[in-house]
Amino acid sequence: MTGNLLLRRAATACGFATTSILLAACGHGDDHHNPTANALPSFVVSSSVKTTSYDGNSDDLLTGGLGKTGLGRATAPTFANASSPTAAELRRLAIWSNYRALVDMSANGGYGRFWGPNVDLNGNDTLGEGKIAGTEYLAYADDGSGKQNVTLMVQVPATFDPNNPCIVTATSSGSRGVYGAISAAGEWGLKRGCAVAYTDKGSGNGAEELQTGTVTLIDGTLSTAVAAGTSSLFTASVSSADLATFNTNFPNRYAFKHAHSQQNPEQDWGKDTLEAVQFAYWAVNQQFAPTINNNAQQHGVRYSAGSITTIAASVSNGGGASLAAAEQDTQGWITAVVVGEPQINLNMASTAKVFEGGTQIPAAGAPLADYMTYANMLMPCAANATAATGAPYLTALPLATTQAIRAARCASLAAGGFVSGADATSQANDALARLHAAGYEADSDLLHAPMWDSQAVPAVAVTYADAYTKSSVTDNLCNFSFGTTNATTGAAGVTPTVSPMLSIFGLGNGVPPTNGINLVYNAAPAGGADHRLATADASYTGAACIRALWTAGDARMQQNVNAIRVNANLHGKPAIIVQGRSDALVPVNHASRAYLAMNSITEGSKSQLSFYEVMNGQHFDAFLSVAGFDTHFIPVHYYNIQALNLMWNHLKGGAALPPSQVIRTVARGGTAGAAPALTTANLPAISMNPGANAIQVAAGTVNVPQ
Repeated sequence: MTGNLLLRRAATACGFATTSILLAACGHGDDHHNPTANALPSFVVSSSVKTTSYDGNSDDLLTGGLGKTGLGRATAPTFANASSPTAAELRRLAIWSNYRALVDMSANGGYGRFWGPNVDLNGNDTLGEGKIAGTEYLAYADDGSGKQNVTLMVQVPATFDPNNPCIVTATSSGSRGVYGAISAAGEWGLKRGCAVAYTDKGSGNGAEELQTGTVTLIDGTLSTAVAAGTSSLFTASVSSADLATFNTNFPNRYAFKHAHSQQNPEQDWGKDTLEAVQFAYWAVNQQFAPTINNNAQQHGVRYSAGSITTIAASVSNGGGASLAAAEQDTQGWITAVVVGEPQINLNMASTAKVFEGGTQIPAAGAPLADYMTYANMLMPCAANATAATGAPYLTALPLATTQAIRAARCASLAAGGFVSGADATSQANDALARLHAAGYEADSDLLHAPMWDSQAVPAVAVTYADAYTKSSVTDNLCNFSFGTTNATTGAAGVTPTVSPMLSIFGLGNGVPPTNGINLVYNAAPAGGADHRLATADASYTGAACIRALWTAGDARMQQNVNAIRVNANLHGKPAIIVQGRSDALVPVNHASRAYLAMNSITEGSKSQLSFYEVMNGQHFDAFLSVAGFDTHFIPVHYYNIQALNLMWNHLKGGAALPPSQVIRTVARGGTAGAAPALTTANLPAISMNPGANAIQVAAGTVNVPQ
């Protein structure tokens, strides 16, 4: 008894409350004589590790030295030498663009008032410019081939308390680079004094300019593919002969890592997130574990698996990756999960069902390969439906051009038997009805136009089709490619005045259209063109080809989609999912609602999952500054922050998590483009007693109040 008490006291002195990790915590091996060394994880490429300290003034972890004011500026930070940006300049640009990509930055939105570097954890404007000092660790994870090169990054703020350690993951959203969730999860973690574990999930801004062989390195600087070798973020695996032929036929095209790595990176997103956590453990041990034999370069192991409070957090693809990581975690690396609008693909049991207001949803739990390829075909037609009147306009194309595209797509769908109706309006209404039957909520009717017009849906449909079939860039899958185009005519093959590669690390999102690189349909006209302008019906034949890969059961696609499916088993970890009901990119019926249903089967009474469905919430908070978005929709990010706070209080103070519920927000209304300022009146709190707003879940059946 006395010995155990002494051990517990010693463990507490080392920063822990348990004895099981005492020896490791104090930097000693099991035999008390041979200290356990803090070994770099085997998956980390040792030569790639880079450590940089930031003073919190001239530069910092959260804002890249820009502060709250600089992040809020609509004008991007510039390069001293436009033809040769430095790694520091590219990092600053990446932080600026990725921060703004995931949150509403408009004057009447929540930036600077509900979130932002200046807003403290209690929601008050007390942090000034909000710069955060600390240390940043950067490295590649790889299998030894030099072809994966998944970027890992850990930010350890100067406020990290080694006696109360915590880690928050910030796996990149979408196909973004390693800073791709800095505003979604990184900011909250850094303010908490937690180390933040980032990863680009093997997609990121890996790109190759095929005409010149230019590639990006881990810090965004450029090299030739030959010179970079295995240090390249991504180099297309193409023979010189095939590349020469492709460049002749399709000049000025680009290969992207997510689409063209031929590795189906999504199957490893959970593993990538877990490896980011393990890299974070290594980093904090390097900073806070005692040295061995007074060697400043060699530290012991103060923290071992499960000894640090770790919240897996992010949004969209990063949210799905966090859920996958929690499911795969068998060693206790992850303590809890808080994710927003997760893109997740389920092994959906036939007994799992989703109801809304007592009526069963006709389609739930479908994989992205199914619903995205279907939406890509129907959305431009459904945009002309009567119920979509007044939809926000989110394209640089003239209105007349967009209307002509929509009508022509309806006609082509009708000719192909995909929609019915004697005229354009009835065809559009039928297209919308078919999307409803495919699991899209009526709450998202106004979003089909902007989701397709902005090219979010077409780009995702093509990128993931390439990834799921493991196609090479030279395979020219369904006659789609990525390239520069003429801004007026859409003609492809245009030689850029300034290479997009110079700033792609900073401004790119990993999925064209991005940074001047567009989605191109190569079949027509000669040389190809922007897919929206290539044919009157916006490359309908190509969209139908992409769809057929799924419906016809392409073996490659089926196999690789099956490789990414999860079982919704979180092993009893406390978890929160937040998603907007109006989400038209990742429909709530195929994502959060379906996951909740499956989780009730796999975990049953052991489940600690809560789901908060946000009315008037959609996928892209950054669009809330666009006319029409501002009046109809509210920021889901606000509730992501609340969910993180709720989870923190649960883990640290034992506070109960509110049950699953619908949050009935109030749209701001007013004049499109000039909506009144967002206030707490628009944003009701998550309730401990939701009453009639409670979401019922049991034995695979979810019933969401209407």
